[in-house]
Amino acid sequence: MIEEIGIRGLGVIGEATLPLGRGFTALTGETGAGKTMVVTAVGLLLGERSDAGVIRAGADRASVEARWLVPAAGVVADRVQDAGGSVEELGDGSAELLVSRTIAAEGRSRAAVGGRSAPAALLAELAEHLVVVHGQSDQIRLRSAAAQREALDRFAAADLDPVLTKYQSAHRRFTEGRDELDRLVADRDQRSAEADELREQLAEIEVLAPQPGELDELQQRADRLSNAEELRLAAAEAHEMLSSESVDEERDVLTLLAQARRALERAASLDPELAALAEQVDALAYQASDAATGLAGYAAGFDLDSARELETVQTRIAELTLLTRKYGPTLEDCLRFFDEGSARLLELDTDTDRIDALRHDVAADETVTRELADEVSAIRQAAGAQLSERVSAELAALAMPDAQLIVDVRGREDFTAFGRDAVQFLLQPHPGGEPRPLGRGASGGELSRIMLAIEVVLAAGGSVPTFVFDEVDAGVGGAAAIEIGRRLARLAESAQVIVVTHLAQVAAFATNHLRVEKDRSGAVTESSVRRLDGDERVAEMARLLSGLPDSATGLAHAQELLELAVPAAAPDRNNG
Repeated sequence: MIEEIGIRGLGVIGEATLPLGRGFTALTGETGAGKTMVVTAVGLLLGERSDAGVIRAGADRASVEARWLVPAAGVVADRVQDAGGSVEELGDGSAELLVSRTIAAEGRSRAAVGGRSAPAALLAELAEHLVVVHGQSDQIRLRSAAAQREALDRFAAADLDPVLTKYQSAHRRFTEGRDELDRLVADRDQRSAEADELREQLAEIEVLAPQPGELDELQQRADRLSNAEELRLAAAEAHEMLSSESVDEERDVLTLLAQARRALERAASLDPELAALAEQVDALAYQASDAATGLAGYAAGFDLDSARELETVQTRIAELTLLTRKYGPTLEDCLRFFDEGSARLLELDTDTDRIDALRHDVAADETVTRELADEVSAIRQAAGAQLSERVSAELAALAMPDAQLIVDVRGREDFTAFGRDAVQFLLQPHPGGEPRPLGRGASGGELSRIMLAIEVVLAAGGSVPTFVFDEVDAGVGGAAAIEIGRRLARLAESAQVIVVTHLAQVAAFATNHLRVEKDRSGAVTESSVRRLDGDERVAEMARLLSGLPDSATGLAHAQELLELAVPAAAPDRNNG
């Protein structure tokens, strides 16, 4: 529950602190005093979208802070700690959680949860476990099929949630498989054409069978063959100088080296150093002989077939170059295209097998989904009958004694994420009357009472600790208003209830009465919040009843109303 809310610079509220606490808190005040700003403040704390337009005129920012009491070992505390925040354990199984939201004039907002900066999305996540807010717009929302289904599902949560979770998992598998199957079948012709094209492309590459680096090697070989005669002559000339085969030529290198070695060997006995040099000359002779042999082989390699080989190499280069233009720009890209294309072709060629397998899986998933949907429907139908009975009993106490809320749960053909049920709330105004949808069969005041009756019934499950109602009594008066106050007091027995109201009949049942007050002493109207006790509260009740806070008749009527409400309110009605 919310222990306290602090507001600064929000709308007409300059600075205010709202002491809340357990039980039923009524928030009253003159029109335009800023009561709705309190609901706006709660909305900001719950992650609703921020708007710089709510910042008080002349202020550079608006801020809202709240102190919550939450279970020390619960979903909220665990999620806060997961997000890096902290809660302060109080030793009684509860913990204190601080939450704040600040809106700057340029529109940016910042939130903090448990002393740690947090995104607004975290606030919204925590809100599901902390507060249910009902405003006049919820009367419109209650007319929607989605809101009605959500209300029924909340009522049936204990039995429904485990089955609905299984259904949603099966439904997700079924829809994903069905979508893939539909896509494969619809694209089959296109994929067949893609496969045929790929086969032609891969065959073209496969026929040439290119090898990594082959194009560079061929280019080098083509360059060599193009200059074959010049290269052959150079090798032949070098070979002639090393080892001449012509008797008319001067002595070659090998002959000279042999003479040098023999001369050194003859004198080697006179000086050992010459022996070593003779060995070096001998080594040079061997190297020169190897070089001569290599040059002879190199020159002989350029035979009459070189021109024909050059033509073959150039043809191969042209074929590979054309391939790179289609699938390149490099030969390695062509090879990569071949590998990836082969994998893709395998995938396309197995479409038929995949379609057959998918058909089998989709049929199996549909069977499971249908069975679970039937279970969900059965639970909803049973819960709908119970909800109808309990809400109708509450309506009888809310001055709608003959009205019946009928929860109509009907099957539908298509599967949705929430089952195959069309849920509709119908209002039967009197026995024998025709049940009509809430949107056509209920006034604003009746919708307020129906919404309250539903929340009173749902609150028995204790799933949400705090309820905030913004003028839930709109369009209601007299005895019906008293019964609304009585029901809100009953709801406050199991949850914290905060109500913005303009009816004394509702405020009389509160255990904590706060008044939003306007101060016009400055250039700009400013509002604050004050807790009312004793005579001040009686005067406020008189103002709500007649607009005359000092009227003796109004004060007497207010006192009478407060005394009437005493049995329904907590013994210490002003204990927050």
